[in-house]
Amino acid sequence: MILCKEQWAKKIDSAVFPGTQGGPLMHIIAAKAVCFAEALRPEFAQYQKQTVANAKTLADTLTKNGIKLVSGGTDNHLMLVDLSDEGISGRDIEKMLDEVHITVNKNGIPFDKKSPFVTSGIRIGTPSVTTRGMMEADMVTIGEIIADVIKNREEALDRSSKKVLELTKRFPLYEKDIID
Repeated sequence: MILCKEQWAKKIDSAVFPGTQGGPLMHIIAAKAVCFAEALRPEFAQYQKQTVANAKTLADTLTKNGIKLVSGGTDNHLMLVDLSDEGISGRDIEKMLDEVHITVNKNGIPFDKKSPFVTSGIRIGTPSVTTRGMMEADMVTIGEIIADVIKNREEALDRSSKKVLELTKRFPLYEKDIID
């Protein structure tokens, strides 16, 4: 959805329709209505604030553990880790973190010398862990695990996997009574 002054409406409409926007699909209209209704709730604003607070704590923890962030920190829900001084690619760290059940994405960094299929960075976000109920103290744990895997590679995999399992047991994806 694009909100604009009337003077720009025709230009924007002709730039996105037909083509980018597509037709008026009722399921998409309904999904947007639900999304906007949720965004109006005070709980959603609190969730967004917690997501950013979690990201700031995670970024600080990574930095304190010697991990370089492209921007030096974060003001939003994600951060970009620069692995160029670590001697390992974004693709390799993405796979190692996946082995310990932490999902990140390989990501290019500014002036990256590696291809987009390999990359010199990873992108980390906090919305999913915030949705599970994790708070700043949990971000410290996650940041230390990520830093351990980056610094110690295979040597860190077993202990990191155990720490992730302990953490995720405290924050299940589903309430048991919903499944039963």
